[in-house]
Formats: sequence, structure tokens, C-alpha cells
Amino acid sequence: MSHTRNVELSANWAWKQRAPAVDSVLDELTAIDGWKPAQAYPSEIHVELLKSGAIPDPYLGFNENRVQWIGEAEWLYKCTFDFAADSKETYALLEFLGLDTLCDVYLNGEKILAADNMFQTHVVSLALSSLKPQNTLLLHFKSALLLAKELEAQMGVVRAGSTNLGDASRVYVRKAQYDWRWDWGPELMTCGPYRPITLKTYTARIEELQTHALLSDTNAPSLKVDVTLAGTLDPALVASLRVVLSDTDNAVLKTQDVPVSGPAHPSAVAWDLAGVAEPWWPVGYGAQRLYTVTTLLLDARGQTVDERTTRVGFRRVALVQEPFAEPDQYGTGTSFLFEVNGVRMFMGGSNWVPADNFLTTIAPERYRAWLTLLRDGNQNMVRLWGGGIYEPDVFYDTCDELGILVWQDFQFACGVYPAHDSFVASVRKEAEDNVKRLRHHPALALFCGNNEDYQMVLQWGDVKDFPAIKIYEEVLPEVVGALTGPQPVPYHRGSPYGGKGWDTADPTVGDVHQWNIWGGKEFPYQDYVKLGGRFVSEFGIPSHPEMKTIEYWMDGAGAEARHAQSALMAQHCRAGSFERRFAILMNEGFRVTEDLATWLRIPVWRRKWGGRGKEYTAGVLVWQLNDCWPVTSWAIADYFLRPKPVYFTIARQLATYSVGVMRTVSHKNRANDRPPQYYEFGNFQSYGATLEIWGTNASLTARSATLEIHCVDLQSPWTHTETHAVTLLPNQATELLAMPCPGPPRAAAAPPPTGDAQFTTTHSVVVAARLLDAADGAVLARVADWPQPLRFVEPALLRDPGLALAVDTATGAVTVRAARPVKGLVLSAVGDGDDVRWSDNALDVMPGDPQVVVAAGLAGREIAVAFLGNEKAHAL
Repeated sequence: MSHTRNVELSANWAWKQRAPAVDSVLDELTAIDGWKPAQAYPSEIHVELLKSGAIPDPYLGFNENRVQWIGEAEWLYKCTFDFAADSKETYALLEFLGLDTLCDVYLNGEKILAADNMFQTHVVSLALSSLKPQNTLLLHFKSALLLAKELEAQMGVVRAGSTNLGDASRVYVRKAQYDWRWDWGPELMTCGPYRPITLKTYTARIEELQTHALLSDTNAPSLKVDVTLAGTLDPALVASLRVVLSDTDNAVLKTQDVPVSGPAHPSAVAWDLAGVAEPWWPVGYGAQRLYTVTTLLLDARGQTVDERTTRVGFRRVALVQEPFAEPDQYGTGTSFLFEVNGVRMFMGGSNWVPADNFLTTIAPERYRAWLTLLRDGNQNMVRLWGGGIYEPDVFYDTCDELGILVWQDFQFACGVYPAHDSFVASVRKEAEDNVKRLRHHPALALFCGNNEDYQMVLQWGDVKDFPAIKIYEEVLPEVVGALTGPQPVPYHRGSPYGGKGWDTADPTVGDVHQWNIWGGKEFPYQDYVKLGGRFVSEFGIPSHPEMKTIEYWMDGAGAEARHAQSALMAQHCRAGSFERRFAILMNEGFRVTEDLATWLRIPVWRRKWGGRGKEYTAGVLVWQLNDCWPVTSWAIADYFLRPKPVYFTIARQLATYSVGVMRTVSHKNRANDRPPQYYEFGNFQSYGATLEIWGTNASLTARSATLEIHCVDLQSPWTHTETHAVTLLPNQATELLAMPCPGPPRAAAAPPPTGDAQFTTTHSVVVAARLLDAADGAVLARVADWPQPLRFVEPALLRDPGLALAVDTATGAVTVRAARPVKGLVLSAVGDGDDVRWSDNALDVMPGDPQVVVAAGLAGREIAVAFLGNEKAHAL
């Protein structure tokens, strides 16, 4: 029987630094000294050095600075493996799924590959005679850092982001751009065989397989399978192809044998699967139905020669960009929305950066934990940012299983990339390799050409000097279109991208990155409401992680380092001008504090999802979900997967049902530069606040509810409650109510202006809104709108709100009650122990509205609380 063998070269690896005095790397193979056994496979040199005790942990203290020499050195890996020839095998190849980055490969002393692209799959055909009973594979990794500078010297210095986004020479080398440093990551120039290496021997094999899991306009599934064979296709050796469709319980749903008639078998099978298979849906809209397609190459006796399996889901996705009939606050323009299986969906999610600078340390369980955290936070989309990597298969498999849609950037970020022939050819192969690998995933919703390259060029005014247009507007759309048909994955030229003349800030077209709060024009954070767009694919404000994470990178540092402006804190905060920008935000919104646990919240634009033809904002992706090392950054959960307060705020905003309140003040024709949600303080300045209240419903059916409004004055015993019957329209935001803001009567000593006899003061009123199920009164959503800026709220009014906690030790349920309004209640466990997993946190608590939070892993520990006016965590 002919057969195919796949042997992963996972054992007998060793590594060393190349000795500069040795002329030939092959001479290093016989060197007695220097070689150390590899402790990991796949491998990266920093990980090996760390495990062997040769370097300190780069993630602690200032150690990053002490390991910079590694990126300028050359490194060698060798592997020995046995091979027993089989007379039935005719061909051989070596498959390298990922070499980081510049690598010459030698087999038994012969150079077989010169790799220079971290993102490519390298397949090297071998003569069987080149394989011996005992073989040696040598990998020679050269410095990507030094090559980048050499290429820059040859081709010229270009612009590539700001100085905190790594050296501009990075654009010349196809290596993960964040390795050069980013404004949330360290500079760690890795190298090594970071993905598996496999030896394959065969007579005939399945060379390429493409599954077309299609869904008609009526959501009827069908399947086509294209097969390409390689090797000797002698009928005596290979006779037929068998395609089998099975479900997740391994039950066979359909099978068919097809005679082998040559190397190419387009539409080897074409099945109508109506009534056999069901559609795959994103989370919240239906089940994530997945099926396995097994393709076997059989000989004349029905024995398996080769086998390939692919998991598919039946779905169709479209990026809808159509004109609006009516303008919104930004004008008219066109939509930018995702439609899956015929349903238009609001996208709420996060941006993803690589979860570690050392990619080989990210176990499958860690990928699943990150993506489950995203899904459990009511998010349905993840954007893989263009300065990282194309993630391994496990990432996309997990998204398929959890129902998380994937926006996949091609790996270009914040720079003027070249477009000479060899570079374009390398990029084309990179794109083909990864599109072929990813195209079968039902979670895949979009390929995007780059991150912020159009925006950067536009900012710099160098529109004429933008050679990579050839890549973004010719090469990549050609590859995506050719390799993902007949229901192609949508392609978007760049992010952000849209307006006339690439006006990447045009809020009426395409997607936008909204950085005019943290950076840019540095508007007050209350201005997010007027800084939206059709799809906001980046926005955010950095924040400190949990103190437990800060203690980790402090690595035992003394008291002199334990303040917000210390050098060690700056080492672990790469955001540009962060000292000044943090100070602006804190000074405008809060009372200045040195407390590292202080946090900020941000609103979202979900209100602009207004129903068919009025989907003015169709998605919001926060920057960012995760971190690649312990750091202060924009991440909503830190390197150790510890959610920050904003994670829970976002989860509530993106729940199936949510409620929002906007309060504005009429200034009676008096000029004022305050943000729209600024509620002026002092009775003589308060000219009447107006409430706008809306609700959102992500389900596809209308929901009857009761809107309850509960107002509490912080400065008096006055309260007010009223209710309204409302209907939440399906799959959209619904405007529920507009009304004057209730408040206590104005004091007699400060009579109202003429004509405002009913005028009340609202500058100290907290307005809470709840949506209650019309049938059983269950709380569907709640929100509390506080007077802003919060720095004007006297701490004395907040310090003792009559807060009480009741813990059910059997279930972990924590019931929270308060006699007075509480802003931003953060719960944490007292003492050492495993991290507690909170079902909710960062709560606004109102009198008469107890909230229940489940604390998994509390293990009998006390609970500490912190909130506005009492920010220091303390046991209650």
C-alpha cells in the first residue's frame, strides 16, 4: 500500500549563539562547546535564554533594557532525526509553518532555504536521496534588526508612526512590527522556529483542499470541495477521493466517492445540504453549528493514501456600504455594517494584539481564556491588528466555537511600506499562505489591508509617496477575491479608510479611529458622543492594571518606585506623552490623586444603531482587549487576564438589552465651552437640564418593558420616581423619552429667571434608569447618570453611602445594597490567593436597587471596596 507519512520534528533540538570568529555556520555543528538542549518546541531564543538562566526576565523591572543585545546577535538551532526509507515512497518535503524571521536552513550540510518572511509557510521539496538514516537540520537565524537598518540605508529613510512605535526601518522586513516596540509593548527582537516543522514523505498526496461552505439567500446550506493532488497518480496506486461530512458527534451526514482523473478536481463534490446541515451564527443570534469535512485519497483496494480534515460552518457575510436616505449629526454618507446570514448586526468588540511577545509561550488554553473573556463580556467581534501576527489555527478555531466574528488585518501598521518587486512578491505569497489557511473559518468576516497607513500618509502630507498602494489596492484584493470565492470574504483597503481623498477622519464613510480624546485634539472624554462615525474601529483611554500586576513588574522595588511618576512605572507605560495626557483627563474629570487604582470609564455609540436605513454607527471596537506583557496600557484586561473596571462597563453596554441617559443643559444663549454633558454647578448658573433616554435591543424580536426613572439629590433628602411603559424595537436602539430633568425646587433665596417659575436645580441630581420586563418585573438593564465633571461632587457627600454586602458562601453570590448613590463600586478580595472571577464589577449602586454579583474563587476571603469619594480599597 502506498502511503503518506507526516513526522513533526519535535525532538532533539539544541541551540547556541553563533561564534563570530567561525567562518562557516556548518563548522558550528561539530563544536563541542556552546550547544544547549532546547527546553521548548517550537522555540524562541529569548525563551531558551530565560529557561537556561542566561538572562533575567525581560518583563520585570528594567530587565528589558538588559537584553537588547539578543536582537543584534545571530543564533543557531539544530535538530537530529532518523529516517527509514520506504520503497513505496517517492517524494519528500519539509514544511516550515513559521520561521522568525531571517533564516538560512541546511539539511545534512546543504543549504535548502533562505527565509526572510515570518508570516510565510515555507515548503521545500527534497530528493529522497538527500535523507539519510541519521539527519541534521541546521537553522541559522540572522538579525532582523541589523538587516532592517541595512535596507534602510540602501532604499532610504521613510516615516513610520511616532518614535514610540519602533524604528522606522521595520517597514523593510516582514517580521511582526510590534517586536520593534509599540506604545503598549516592549522592544524584544525575537527569533527562532516559532511554529512546527514537519517532514512529509509520499507517493501521492492531497496538496491543496478548499471547502466552499455556502449559504443561499434563503439560508439553505450547500458544500463544494476543490481538491488538488500531487505526486504519482498511477491508477494502480490512487483510485478515488472520498469526501465525508460529519457533525460534532461524528455522525456521518453525507459521503461520496469520486474517481481520480488527474491532479485537479474542482467541485469534486457539490452537495445540496438543505435539511441536512444548519447555518452557523455569531454569538447571540443562534447556534454555532460546525461540521467536519474529511477528504481521503484512496488506492484501488480502498486503503487510505492521504487524508485531510477541515471544520466548516455554513454562513454568508457581507460588508454593506449603502447611502442613507436621511442625514444624521454627521451628514449623509454611507453605512459600514456587517450582515451575517441576511441579518444586520451591531458589532461590539475589541482589538487584539499578540497575547505575548514570546509567542511560543501562549498555550491553547490561554487563547481560549482570552476569547472566552471577550465573549463573556458580550462582545461579538475581535479585530486582529496589523502590527502583530496572523494567529495560529487555535485562535480562529476558538472564534468559530464561541461565535466571535474576526476582522483580520494584513500585517502592515503605521508606516510607508515599500513596493519593489521582491517585496511585493514576498507579500503576495504571505497573503496567499494565510488566506488559504484561514478562508474556511465561518468566524472570518473581513480582511483589511493595513492599520493606519492611509491615515499616517494623509497626516504627513506625503500622499504622492505611497508605494504600498500597489499592495493594498491591487495585490491583497486580488488574492482575497481569487482565493475566497464564490462567496468571497469582504476586503477593506485599510483601517481607518473611507472618505474622499482618503479622508480617514470622515465620520460619514468607512471606519474611523477616534483618538481625539486621549491624543489628537485632546477633547474632554464626554465628547465621545459627538466624535463617532459609521464604524469606530479604535478608541480608548489607557488605565493602570490591578495592583497585583503592578507589584509583579515592580519585582520587589522599594518605596521610591511606588508612585505614578517613577521611572519604573514609565518603563511599563509606553503611551506617548502619558504623564501629561493622564494629568489632563484626571484634572478635567476627577480630583487629582496619586492612587494607582483610579480608573476612567468611556461611553459608546450604540445609540446610533437606529434600525433599517438608519444604522448610522454599526460597530464599536475598543482599543484594546489584551496586553503582550505586564504594562499600563489601553487593555481592558491586563496581561494576566485580570479585567479592569472598564471591561464590566463595556459588558453592560453591549448586553442584549441596555439603557442610556444623556443630560444636557440649556445655557440661555450664553456662550459656553463645556462639553455637552457638562452640568454646571451653582444655583445661579443652572438653567435647566434635559434628559434623553433610549434603550437598545440586540434580539430580533420586540420586547415590552417598563422604564423606571429614579432621581436622588446628593445634597438633600429629595427623591423622585416615575415609570413609563415602553417597547424596545428589535435589533436597534429605540428613543424612549425626552423630558426636563427632575430636581428639588430652587431655594427661595435664589429665585428663578423670569419666565421659569417651575425651574428646579439639577446640578446635584443622580438620574438612574432601569428597564424592567413588562411581564415579571425582572431587571433587563440599568444605568446611572451622574453630575459631571465628577471632580465638582464634594467627597463628603460620597464617603459614607451606607454600603452593605451580604455574601452567600455556598454560591459565591454577593448582594450589594446602598442607602445613598454609589459611583464606580469596585469589589476585590482581601489577602493573597487566586484571582477572583467577578460576574460584574465597577457598579453604580442606587438606593432601593440591590445588585447581585457572583464571586468565583473568593474562598472565604473578605471583600474590599473602593468607589468615588473613597478610592482607597478597604475591607467593608
